[in-house]
Amino acid sequence: MNNAEIADLLHEFADIMDLKGDVFKRNAYRRAAQNVQELDGDVLSYYREGRLESIPGVGESIAQKIAEIIRTGRSAELEALRAQYPPGLVELTQVPDLGPKKALRLYRELGIRDLAGLKKAALEHRIRRLEGFGRRSEEKILQGIELVERNSGRMLLGDALPIGLAVESYLRENGIEHVSVAGSLRRRKETIGDIDIVVGSDLPLEATRLFVSYPRRETVVLQGPTRSSIRLDDGTQVDLRVVPVSDYGATLLYFTGSKEHTVELRRMAMQMGYRLNEYGLFRRDDGSVVAREEERDIYRALGLDLIPPEMREMRGEIEAAGVGRLPDLLRSEDIRGDLHVHTVMSDGHATMRELAREAKRLGYEYIGLTDHSPSLRIAHGPTAGDLLDSVEEARQVSEEEGIAVLRGSEVDILEDGSLDYPREVLSQLDFVIASVHSRFQMPEEEMTERVLRAMSDPEVNVLGHPTGRLLGRREAYRIDLERVMEHASREGVALELNGYPYRLDLNDLNCRRAKERGVKLSVGTDAHALEDLGYMHLAVGTARRGWLEKGDVINTLSLAQIRRFFERTSG
Repeated sequence: MNNAEIADLLHEFADIMDLKGDVFKRNAYRRAAQNVQELDGDVLSYYREGRLESIPGVGESIAQKIAEIIRTGRSAELEALRAQYPPGLVELTQVPDLGPKKALRLYRELGIRDLAGLKKAALEHRIRRLEGFGRRSEEKILQGIELVERNSGRMLLGDALPIGLAVESYLRENGIEHVSVAGSLRRRKETIGDIDIVVGSDLPLEATRLFVSYPRRETVVLQGPTRSSIRLDDGTQVDLRVVPVSDYGATLLYFTGSKEHTVELRRMAMQMGYRLNEYGLFRRDDGSVVAREEERDIYRALGLDLIPPEMREMRGEIEAAGVGRLPDLLRSEDIRGDLHVHTVMSDGHATMRELAREAKRLGYEYIGLTDHSPSLRIAHGPTAGDLLDSVEEARQVSEEEGIAVLRGSEVDILEDGSLDYPREVLSQLDFVIASVHSRFQMPEEEMTERVLRAMSDPEVNVLGHPTGRLLGRREAYRIDLERVMEHASREGVALELNGYPYRLDLNDLNCRRAKERGVKLSVGTDAHALEDLGYMHLAVGTARRGWLEKGDVINTLSLAQIRRFFERTSG
């Protein structure tokens, strides 16, 4: 066991003491963990020399626990506590008005183990069924979760990913072969805490020198042979971890997470007579290496298929990997066209022709132009007459640019569920997205009925950004997504996964719910400028987190197939 592993276990003790309400012990474990992690020497040396209690903050009781961990690789007391308090449970207490008692009740009655599970339960309306909670409590919990995410220094995926990939590309272009973003960024979570980079190099000083010389580096926060941090000119911090090439796969696996996923892998390894840590997979009896250079080799040694990073959230992926049933996740190259794009006819900044050319450059077979309807006044959508005039323009641009331009509309769902253009106008378009852009505060029943009525219109093919949330800006409106999904399945209407950075709506959990109910998804960017077409990779990342496959997404269809889908929906 190394310093970091022992510190992690002490931090886990502290987390559980927090849940128990024992502030004194929580602080003691936290202090000991920090001092063990920052220790100059190896904690094993302190153990062998009988000097554990000389470490600041490590008294007799904690020293005994460290000694047990070193001797056996485990702590009997911690394992007993884990049975009562899962590692992710402490996250729940960070949500406003959700203290240890309520968090424990949610765990014991609903099996909620972490913030992701809490969010899922709230979105599925399971919390409101508990005595003493109710609908309002559930809504406040969702608001609190977003508040926790916003106030924890988290960035939007759309902001963090370009930064992380740029640093990764810079290092690779300068000769670093083994390099990858890690952490929640590699898993494509919608909000990101830290930007972590893992490098495998047998020349660590050279790798570090390259990193701290990154052109956008403003300040070197930390520089060392294995760990470095820089602050960029926009204030973003990027952290680097350098390990030998032989350890790269194990380190990347460890720092990709999620914590719950890697904890389960370590448990499996222990049961098989192995020890798994950030340096590799080892036999416990003789310490020999089983696997470490490639993630795939570690998973294989544990009897698992390689699990894509986006799926590593302890949502059934390990069980699926153990029986060869991992989904063949959607890839960016599967996308044949973008079906949610705005032009200068509403609030976009590019012409129909410019967008067609850019879509062709991206390798698309078609592009769907979906300007707003007039009731969204801020967007200055076209009149019915202007919209119909543009249908002929779309045909002409298609012929001249060699790419199919589908003329659609993002039509507003009005307060009563009717649509902002008459049916005789919508019937002349290639397809229709219906979206809510007003009256977000309607009661759940009214909002649900409003959306269901719109989806029942035979001209509607896609429900746009179905929950209306804007990350860090606006809560999702209250709507019964279960009923919406049932209706979508029955009517043949696709639900949108909107890739605009502030939306990512549907989110990953709801994408998976839709898939399980046989509902098709439309993955689009909601682009308002040429460069916004690049948001497709954000949408694909969320789709992969939602276990979506090529067959779940309508815009993986060929042009002929997508036309038939729209005709079938409208028919």
